[in-house]
Amino acid sequence: MAILGSIIKQAYSIRSIPIEKRKKFNYVKAQEKVLKKLIKKAQNTAFGEHYNFSEILKQEDIIRAFQERVPLHDYKSMFQKWWYRSLNGEAFVSWPGRVKYFALTSGTSEASSKHIPVTGDMIRAIRRASVRQLVSTAKYNFPIEFYQKGILMIGGSTHLNYNGMYYEGDLSGISTGNLPFWFQHFYKPGKRISKERNWETKLEEIVKKAKEWDIGIIVGVPAWIQIIMERIIKHYNVSTIHDIWPNLSIYVHSGVAFGPYIKAFEKLFAHPILYSESYLASEGYIAFQKLLEDNVMQMVMDNGLFYEFIPFNDSNFDNEGEMIANPEVLTLGEVEENKDYALLLSTCSGAWRYLIGDTVKFTSKEHNSIVITGRTKHFLSICGEHLSQENMNRAIKMLQDEFNIEIREWTVAGIRYDLMFAHKWYLGTDDKIEPDIARKKLDEYLKTLNDDYRVERIAAIKDVFVEVLPTGAFSKWMKIHGREGGANKFPRVLKSNQLKEWEVYIKNYLA
Repeated sequence: MAILGSIIKQAYSIRSIPIEKRKKFNYVKAQEKVLKKLIKKAQNTAFGEHYNFSEILKQEDIIRAFQERVPLHDYKSMFQKWWYRSLNGEAFVSWPGRVKYFALTSGTSEASSKHIPVTGDMIRAIRRASVRQLVSTAKYNFPIEFYQKGILMIGGSTHLNYNGMYYEGDLSGISTGNLPFWFQHFYKPGKRISKERNWETKLEEIVKKAKEWDIGIIVGVPAWIQIIMERIIKHYNVSTIHDIWPNLSIYVHSGVAFGPYIKAFEKLFAHPILYSESYLASEGYIAFQKLLEDNVMQMVMDNGLFYEFIPFNDSNFDNEGEMIANPEVLTLGEVEENKDYALLLSTCSGAWRYLIGDTVKFTSKEHNSIVITGRTKHFLSICGEHLSQENMNRAIKMLQDEFNIEIREWTVAGIRYDLMFAHKWYLGTDDKIEPDIARKKLDEYLKTLNDDYRVERIAAIKDVFVEVLPTGAFSKWMKIHGREGGANKFPRVLKSNQLKEWEVYIKNYLA
C-alpha cells in the first residue's frame, strides 16, 4: 500500500502546480471563454433559441451582448418559466439533454423545497473541482502514508427519490453517488451507510464502524461533524477523536462560517489539524481554500460557471433582501475588494444569470480570493443597521472567546419594540452565561464591528434581547422540519412567518 500512497502523492504534486505558473493565465479571459462555451452548448435549447444565443455568439463583445439579451433570474422566475419543463421530463429546455437529477434545497430561508437541475456536465465539473481541492494538499508535505487514509464525507443520503423520470435528493447525496471508481477505496462511510436516510440510524452505524476506519480527512457541515465526533468519543470512552483516528489531519468544512465552531472542535482533537473551506452550492462548485494558512477561498474560474456580481446595497436590494428591478450588475473585471456582492451564476446545469442568494467579498482581486459574507435574506436591516452575517459570526466568536463558552447554534430576529425596533438573539449553549451579560456584550461587539449599527442603536434600535437556550432546542427544531443531518443549516436570521413559528415552538419547548 505504500506504493499506492507514493503514486497518489506524486500525481497530486504534479497537478497541484498552480495553473498561473504553468501558463500565463488571465482570469477575465477565462471567464469570457467559459461563457462562450456555455452559450455555444446551449444555443439549441429552448432557452438558447428564445434568447437567440446563436446571434450572441456572433458579437464581438459576447459578455455585453449576453447581458443585454438575457434577463436576471431568481429561483421563482427560472423555475416557473423554464425548469418546471425539465421537471416534467422535457429535454433541451435550458441545457442539452434530459435532466436526470434535481438537487432539493430550501437553503436556510425558504419553507418549501427548491428543485435545482444537476446535469451530467455539472456532476463532472463538481468532480473536477473536488479533485483540485484534494490535490492542493500536496504542498503540505504529508507523509506518503497520508494519501492512503480514508476520507469521511458526511452529506445527504445517496438513496435518492425516483419518480420514473428523474432522481431527487440533496446535492451531496447526488455527487457522492457519482464518485469515480478509484475514489471508492478511500470513501467513508461507504455505499451502504451513505444510503441511509434516517440521520440517527446513520449516526449509529458510523459510530459502530469508526474504529475500523483510518481517517485522514473529514468533510462536512460543522454542526453535524461535531455531533459525530462527540458521539464516537463518548461511545469508545476516549479523550479525543485522535484516539480513534490518529492520522486525522484535515477537516474540510462548508455551508456556514467556521469561526464560531473552532473552540468546540479544538477540544475534540489531541493535536492541531488543518482547516480547509469549500464553497459547494446546489448550483455548482464555486470556490475552495488553496492555501490552508489563509482563511479565504479562490474562485474556480474555468469550470462551467460564469460569474456576475450585484453590489449588495440599498440601491439594488430592499429591506427583505429581494433584488429590485434592473440592479447594477458587474463582471469579474469590475468588482472591488472589500465590498459585498450578491452572486449571479450561469452554469452547465442550465442556470442563467441566476441569483443564488449568497453574498461574497473579494479579499484579493489578483488571486480572486473571496470570503462568504452571508445570504441576501440573512442580513438584518430593519432600520438601516445593515448587519451582515459576517458581523454576527464575529460577534458570536468574540462572545465565546471572552467567556470561554461554546455557542453551538444561534439565530437573531429584528422585532418591533416601543414604537421603534429591537434585536432578539437566541443562543444555543449548554454552558452557563447570564442572558443580560450576553446581551450587553453582543451589543458592545457589534457597535465596534459596524458603524451603521452603532448609529441606529442611538436612534432606532431601542434595545437588544437575548434568550439562552439548550442546544437541544435547535436540533429538535431541525428534526421536526426534516432537516436533521447532512448539509442542513439552521437559519441565522429569522423573519416573517418563520419567526412566528419559531416563537410558538420555543414557548412550547420551554413550557
